[in-house]
Order: sequence, then C-alpha cells, then structure tokens
Amino acid sequence: MLSFENDYSEGAHPKILQALTETNLVQQVGYGEDEYSLRAKDKIRAAVGDPDADIFFLIGGTQSNQVVIDGLLHSTEGVIAVTTGHVNVHEAGAIEYTGHKVLTLPAHEGKIDAGELAAYLRDFYADPTYPHMVYPGGVYISHPTEYGTLYSKAELEALHTVCREYAIPLFLDGARLGYGLMSDAADVTLPDIAALCDAFYIGGTKVGALCGEAVVFPRHGAPKRFITHIKQHGAMVAKGRLIGVQFDALFTDSLYFDISRHAIEMAKKLKQGFAERSYSFFIDSPTNQQFVIVSNDTLSKLSENVRYSYWQKYDDTHSVVRFATSWATPPENIDALMALLDEERKNL
Repeated sequence: MLSFENDYSEGAHPKILQALTETNLVQQVGYGEDEYSLRAKDKIRAAVGDPDADIFFLIGGTQSNQVVIDGLLHSTEGVIAVTTGHVNVHEAGAIEYTGHKVLTLPAHEGKIDAGELAAYLRDFYADPTYPHMVYPGGVYISHPTEYGTLYSKAELEALHTVCREYAIPLFLDGARLGYGLMSDAADVTLPDIAALCDAFYIGGTKVGALCGEAVVFPRHGAPKRFITHIKQHGAMVAKGRLIGVQFDALFTDSLYFDISRHAIEMAKKLKQGFAERSYSFFIDSPTNQQFVIVSNDTLSKLSENVRYSYWQKYDDTHSVVRFATSWATPPENIDALMALLDEERKNL
C-alpha cells in the first residue's frame, strides 16, 4: 500500500533512532531534567531567539493543547477557535473535559479573522449580561491550519494586537510547524512566532520524531506551577530523556528544518502531478497537506492500493480527500500514485 494518509505513519528519522540508541544506557535523572533535555531546550531557545523562553516537553499534540489551554485560562473562561480548529473538531472534547468551553468563530480557509475576533470581544463586553456567560479567555490558532494554510506575519500581528487590547493570550498549535516554516509561501519565522504569541509548541510527532512536542512560553511566560499542572493532567513523562534526546537531534545541524523542507518538496511534486491530470483542489494549500476533489468511483479503485484521509463530501459523486506528505515520503511513492491514477483513467 502507498500511504499518504498522514504525516506520522513512519517511526522516526534515523538520526533520532541513532541518538536514542547511543544514549540508551547512559543513566540520567527523570522528568525532563536530564542533560539531553536541557541541551535541547537551549538549542530551541536559540532557534526562537528568546533566551528567556520557558520550554516543556510533552508527549503529544492533544496533551499539549489541553494542558496549555487549561493552564492559561481561569476556570470561568473558554478559548476562542475557528469552527474547523483541531481543538473544536478532532480532540474528542479534550478542552471541554477540563471545564473550558471552545468558543467558535467562522473559519476563513482554516484561519481566524482578526476583525471578527475584535468584534466578538467587543460585543461580548457590550452585553450587560456577560458576567453570566463563559468569558473569552484566550485565542487558539494552528499554523499550518487544518487545511494546510498559513498565517502571514501581518495576520499574526493583527491577532496579537487584538489579544493585547483585551489582555488575553494567543496560543499557536504547531503540530506541523516545521512544514509551515519551510513552505515557499511562509513569511513567518520562529522568532516572529515567539514575539507575537504567548505560547506555542514545536511539533515533533508529525515532523520526524517518534513522539513529543516542545511547548514554548516566550519571555518566562509559563503559568505558575506549570510542571505540577502537567502532572495533574497525567501528561508528565518520567523518562523525559525520551523526548529530550529527540529534540536535541532535531535541532542539531538544522535537521528539523531540512526534513520539513523535504516534505514541502514532495507536496509540490504531488500537487503538480494532480494538476497535470486535471484534478481540482478544494483549497490552495502551500504546505504538506493537499486537499483534492476526486470522483467516488476513482476513490473506490484507488483505495485498493492507496491510503488517504477522507475529508468531506463535495457533491453526490465526488469527495474531498487529503493526501499528506511527510519528512520521509520518497519521490518514488508519488510516481507510483500518479501511475495508478493514469491506469484508472484508462479503465474509465
């Protein structure tokens, strides 16, 4: 089977496995205080351009989103996200499970509009009954979004300005951050994100690691007693070295950025192949997720040899499906996929 189902089907980059093997029998302290985690944190601080950043390693994206949002918000507050946001759709109510409501705004190609955010906050406080409502306590975005789209620096600056006006934190989900940073369409850097967001995380699970995310609070901005907060959520890893070693490898010799660039190059090849065969795209994604409109008949045959992610119904005879490339996608797999499409076309 050819798999374009997601960007975490493979295990880990060989350099990470090598690092884990080489350090396997070295005894270290636990809970992220090992030398590898401390070294990785220093490398990440250098990459984000903030020597005062607080950094924590968590096991996965849902845990990171839940723990950070719960840590940033008061018990009376909810988090604002777009309707298509990951915390609103594909995290099984993890945010609501902590007692915080997800407050939704319309999505524009997966993104939140700063003007609509400002209007929402203005209208909330203009309502004299607002003390009886869930307070908008923070803003959640993802970069790239669920549709592979990117925030421009100007859009992030606009969101930052609104959040400052209302004194609420801006949190960026970076599960696929490497792919966003290395896209040809990107004008946002890691230091930009650190300057404009109150919290974000650098995704490892979907960008070459076995598991793990690096949660960053710029400017010593971590919530009070955050380590204890992580443990209360059951998200504390006793063998913190497991994640520390991986991020130490990812942020050595630009590995994180190099493998992210590979995924983008493969996505461009994939996109070109579909376009040359007159397929239409549901959205113009500049990252590693490509959303293609495919006839249901073609999908029925294709599914015998190819894994993809069903996204949504397009019409009675077509569906929107996602093809994702990753740090490990070989170009030969894309060639094989195109050959299958050509063969299917002959049989129609």
